[in-house]
Amino acid sequence: MKDLLLRPLARVATTALQQLPAPVLRVLSGRPAVRVDGCELEADVQLMLTLATLSGHRTLDTLTPAEAREDIRRTARLTSALVEPVARVEALEIPGPAGPMGARLYVPTTGRDPRALVVYYHGGGWVVGDLDTHDGVCRFLAHETGAGVLAVDYRLAPEHTFPAAVEDALAAFHWATAEARRLGFDPARVAVAGDSAGGNLAAVVAALATREGGRRPAAQMLIYPVTDVANRHASYRLFADGFFLTAAEMEWYIARYLPGRTAARDPRASPLLAPDLAGLPSAVVVTAGFDPLRDEGEAYAARLEAAGVRVWHRRYPGLVHGFANATSVISSARRAMAEAARELAGELGSRG
Repeated sequence: MKDLLLRPLARVATTALQQLPAPVLRVLSGRPAVRVDGCELEADVQLMLTLATLSGHRTLDTLTPAEAREDIRRTARLTSALVEPVARVEALEIPGPAGPMGARLYVPTTGRDPRALVVYYHGGGWVVGDLDTHDGVCRFLAHETGAGVLAVDYRLAPEHTFPAAVEDALAAFHWATAEARRLGFDPARVAVAGDSAGGNLAAVVAALATREGGRRPAAQMLIYPVTDVANRHASYRLFADGFFLTAAEMEWYIARYLPGRTAARDPRASPLLAPDLAGLPSAVVVTAGFDPLRDEGEAYAARLEAAGVRVWHRRYPGLVHGFANATSVISSARRAMAEAARELAGELGSRG
């Protein structure tokens, strides 16, 4: 009930904040512009980080998985003050290797027929997140690309460790291509996408489906993806704390996802370590300047390009990890996601 009362207030506050100039936002944040490694934090992001600190935000590594999941759900409810219109949202149940999986289909109001379809894997370190926490992201992508979006509720760790999430993600892609025509979509234009751990799953599914020799994704959209859980790249040190996702939180996630150290070098956990990336689907890769995962995401984009894969990569230097979930409260995040969505739409030919 409290969240239901706060959401209208959040909508009003969001609209007002988005109309303020950057210098005013920086004054409200209580500190001058933040610059690290040649990147300058966007003023609206800086203010949101300040507000999160003042609200007593706790990092997830201090919580149990159950507590962390509820914390993420609460945050998602407050940051979804504005949602994009879609024609229809349908709850589905799809077969998985360990039993039925929940899923949610978003059908946009515009787009070409038959429509392209994007299978979406939510972020959350393979431990937190669900269909509700990423409802706003899926609505945004459906609205901006003109493609349908199928969100997948894959199994989470630590109850289900690696490779359970990978197995579910691959099964969901195969189901989507098999059922696309029945659902009103083009089976030749089924893409995979995800943010953070979901970006990891999208990259792994793109590789596995390609190597299987059957139908592969028409494209892959990787939003600040995890690509290397075996190594800690320089951005872990540069942005270890204070920019939403912390290095300690990533360690917490990885420790709960992997059943042991040897699994970290498995390309199904660390796609950056795959021996060969040739022949994979074209990729839209999005990274944030102030993100512990920045460098491994960019290393993966570079390896894809070196292998001959068509890659559109954009680093948004002033943004932080998690910005895809903040398009209704942070203007700079909305602009970034809109640009990335246009690139995915171009790959899929999905705009009407």
